[in-house]
Amino acid sequence: MTDIQKQIVNGFTFTTDTYDQLTQAEVYGKVISELAETNPDIVVLTSDLMRSNKTGDFRRVFPERFFNFGIAETNMVAAAAGMAVSGKLPFLSTMAAFLSLRCAETIRNDVAYPNLPVKIIATHAGVSMGNGGTTHHAIEDIAILRSLANMTVVVPADSIETAKVVRATAKDRGPIYIRIGRALEPMAHESEDFDLTIGKSITMRDYGTDAAVIACGVCVKAAVDAADMLNEEGMKIKVIDMHTIKPLDTETVISAAESCGVVVTAEEHSIIGGLGGAVAETLSDAGLGIKFKRLGIPDIYSAIGYPEDLYARYEIDTDGLKKIVKDLLV
Repeated sequence: MTDIQKQIVNGFTFTTDTYDQLTQAEVYGKVISELAETNPDIVVLTSDLMRSNKTGDFRRVFPERFFNFGIAETNMVAAAAGMAVSGKLPFLSTMAAFLSLRCAETIRNDVAYPNLPVKIIATHAGVSMGNGGTTHHAIEDIAILRSLANMTVVVPADSIETAKVVRATAKDRGPIYIRIGRALEPMAHESEDFDLTIGKSITMRDYGTDAAVIACGVCVKAAVDAADMLNEEGMKIKVIDMHTIKPLDTETVISAAESCGVVVTAEEHSIIGGLGGAVAETLSDAGLGIKFKRLGIPDIYSAIGYPEDLYARYEIDTDGLKKIVKDLLV
C-alpha cells in the first residue's frame, strides 16, 4: 500500500467522540477498508450509491476490489454470490428497501440457499429516508430476511455497535443482513467498552423487574432514555439491546419475561414479523402468558415526514416508550 492509502485506512482513530461524528454508513466504509488491508479476499459492491453508503473510502484504497453495478441491485447480489463461490468475501450495500424487496428472490436462491458468505449491508433502513417517501422506507425487511434459512439478521444500535458487527462479520462464513440507518443516529452506547457477540443481546439498563423493554436499532437509545426517566419516577425498567434478530437470544427473552412479567418491544419496523414478532414467537413457544406490547409501525404503509416526527407518531421515541410502559404498569 502507498502512504496515501495507509493514511485513508489508518488516519482516522475511532474513539467515543469520533464515533459520535460518523453515521453508521461512514463507520462501515472505514472499518471495511481497515479489514481489507489484511484480508485480500474482501471485495465491496454497490449499486450507484457509493456516496450514500460511504464505500468511497474503500474505492480510493482498493479500486481493483470495488465494483459499482449501477441501478442493477439484483445483478449485484448475483455477482456477489459468484464472487463468494470463487473464494472472495463480498460486502454489498444499497438501500434496505431495494435489497429486501427487489432482491429477495436472488438473495434467497443465490445467497441463503447455498449458505454463501455474502455480507449484505442495508442502508437507509426503517423510516430513515423520511421525506424520500414511503416507497423508500424499509419496514418489511427484517420480516423478509428473517424468514430465510441460513440468514443472520443484525440491527446495530449505533455507530459503535456497527463497527463491532462489521468486524465480527468478517470472521463469519455465513450470509448476514446488517441493517443500518441513514443519518447521525443517536449514540446508545457511552463507550466501546463492551463485548458484542452475534446472537447474544446486551443489557443496557437493569434498574429492576417492573418491566423489560427489548429494542433494536435506533429504538435502543430511546428505550435507555425512557428507562432513565422512569427510574427517577420510581419505576424499575430493564432495557435489552437485541441487536441480533436472528438467531434471537431466546434465553434472555424468556428470563426477562419470567422476572418482569411485562415486556415491550420497540423497533423501526412493522410490528409484523420483525423483532416484536420474533419475541412473540419465543414467548408463545415457552408458554409464557405475560403483558406484552409490540411498538413499531402498525399494519399500514408508513407516513412521509422527518424521521424524528415519524418516531413520535408511532411512539417509538423516548416520550412514546415512556408513556406506553407507564400505561402497562398502571
